Amino acid sequence: MFRRERSIPLRGSAAALCNNLSVLQLPARNLTHFGVVHGPSAQLLSAAPEGVPLAQRQLHAKEGAGVSPPLITQMYESDGSVMVYWHALDAGDASLVQAAFARGIAASGHYVCVGTWSGQVLVFDIPTKGPNIVLSEELARHQTPISDIATEPAQGQDCVADTVTADDSGLLCVWRSGPKFKLLTQIPGFGVPCSSVQLWQGTIAAGYGNGQVRLYEASTGTVHVQIDAHARAICALDLAPEVGKLLSAAEDTFVHIWKLSRSPEDGYIEVEHCHGECVPDTQLCGARFCDPSGSSFAVTGYDVAEILRFSSI
Repeated sequence: MFRRERSIPLRGSAAALCNNLSVLQLPARNLTHFGVVHGPSAQLLSAAPEGVPLAQRQLHAKEGAGVSPPLITQMYESDGSVMVYWHALDAGDASLVQAAFARGIAASGHYVCVGTWSGQVLVFDIPTKGPNIVLSEELARHQTPISDIATEPAQGQDCVADTVTADDSGLLCVWRSGPKFKLLTQIPGFGVPCSSVQLWQGTIAAGYGNGQVRLYEASTGTVHVQIDAHARAICALDLAPEVGKLLSAAEDTFVHIWKLSRSPEDGYIEVEHCHGECVPDTQLCGARFCDPSGSSFAVTGYDVAEILRFSSI
């Protein structure tokens, strides 16, 4: 069971975008960072465990070299204090009626993957020290806009899938990261967008526009489980890696928590529903666990000027 905790106030609401909440826990400093996007700016907040906001920073997209803010990818220090890199997106031959944007971002080792409206995934090589970030590769396997990207540490194993990219057609591409990313398998869509994707111990969790959550074997693309989780489109998924808990949030105003485990007999994924939480009269935008054990989670909603927090009883 979970109970509502003290909310964290925002200066404005979250934009009506899927996966519009990021959470970074810093146990050594007893802090949690939250990030929310609204229009051409991002709000970064630091909060103590009891939810008391300690700092809030507004990051505004900056124009550079004649490039408008929507066509720039910017990278900052984790507290938002310094912009260390910016990259101008190539609009190419995009028509006037086609929106140009970046969507989906995840880190795999020292690489950061950023999805774009064209279906390309930009791979940036991040050095251990210093700001010498370079665009190392462009992955071009998707034909429709990227919707989300997920990664998982490969822990030095060969031929392990550690990156998944999803797009608006529902196609999933599974990769092994490295100096040259290698495509391992493709999982075709079935007519609805894949709005959110996660990766855990070789299992892909994908949330779709019809409210379904599907679990796939990353190495083969085999479907393990199909869950009719929500009555409306999924807007966010998250995983608590230490315990295998999966969080799903959707436009039906519900947040659900599921426990994933592997059957010792056949190795297939088994799913148990653990908790359901209704956030009434709210268009949910983002939802994330606040710790790797899944004992607390946070939710954002459109036209709601706060981050809602819940913790286990």
